[in-house]
Amino acid sequence: MLRLALPVVVACAFVAPAAAQIDGLERPPISYKTAQAENVVAELQKKIATGKVRLMYAGDHGYLPALLKELGVPQSSQILVFSKTSFQRERIGPKTPRAIYFSDDVYVGFCLRGDVLELSAADTKLGTSFYTLDQEPADRPEFLRQRDSCLTCHASSATGGAPGHLVRSVFTDRHGMPILGAGAYRVDHSSPFKERWGGWYVTGTHGKQAHMGNWAVENKRDPAAEGNEQGQNVTDLKSRFTVASYLTPHSDLVALMVYEHQTEAHNRIARALISTRQALHYQDTLNKELKEPADHRWESVARRIESAGDQLAKYLLFSGEAKLEGAVAGTSDFAKQFAARGPFDKEGRSLRAF
Repeated sequence: MLRLALPVVVACAFVAPAAAQIDGLERPPISYKTAQAENVVAELQKKIATGKVRLMYAGDHGYLPALLKELGVPQSSQILVFSKTSFQRERIGPKTPRAIYFSDDVYVGFCLRGDVLELSAADTKLGTSFYTLDQEPADRPEFLRQRDSCLTCHASSATGGAPGHLVRSVFTDRHGMPILGAGAYRVDHSSPFKERWGGWYVTGTHGKQAHMGNWAVENKRDPAAEGNEQGQNVTDLKSRFTVASYLTPHSDLVALMVYEHQTEAHNRIARALISTRQALHYQDTLNKELKEPADHRWESVARRIESAGDQLAKYLLFSGEAKLEGAVAGTSDFAKQFAARGPFDKEGRSLRAF
């Protein structure tokens, strides 16, 4: 299901600058600013530059439909966030949520009337690379790689020092502003259902299990006392904003659950990649300085690599996953399309099956 990868999902207000982590990424062997990126966005840029691919511009959505098609990102993956917790926060609110689309390799963020599309992609050298694409018609549009601004939030202690992603659940007022004094949650597959999706729209059914989605808080002093009864088991968002402004009318529950699992998995893949490259670089330098054989392996280096690998393996095996108390179902074709992608073994089984 997962390959190296990943979206810009949270404002810098949530994470203190991590100068030490960023400084480490800027030095060899990573050299984040100057190293050549290796990912699906970089490959698409080459095709655009040589004329093999032409991105068509389409009205209010700009390059979004064409970009998703070229990157193999299904429109059914659409999830909607209305809290002002990302780069173009002035464009975001309950009436104009930000849409995120994703596949195994790449995430695309879209704001109505936004200046840019935001992308992040799994990178075989850098862990994660971040890009913007101007939403202005051009003969050969160019992705701008973000080498500095994104790392302030997306290479912090919260991501293990590697370029990665944060998925937050926050109490959000009717203007889309996070109510920081009420608390916030980092979300992955270990998160209790009741702590998920604050500031997000959620379409789907989940029985008696309650979550924080579809909720614009009125009682800022005590959101818990207000409760979110009207936000549960919502299958239609038409009364909340103009759904026709988006590619689909959904913010699918199953897509949200895959997304929150996948982003942290990608963080750990990126962390393992960065940690291993740094550890081996340190070992090479130490061997040269101490005149040890080039293949001499230091125990501390082995432990560092093993630790990163162990953390990744445990997560991919869903260690610590929160148990559901009932069935959940989305409203789009996401689950069906996701499962159909395979690969399958000789008996027709796949790790994508729900």
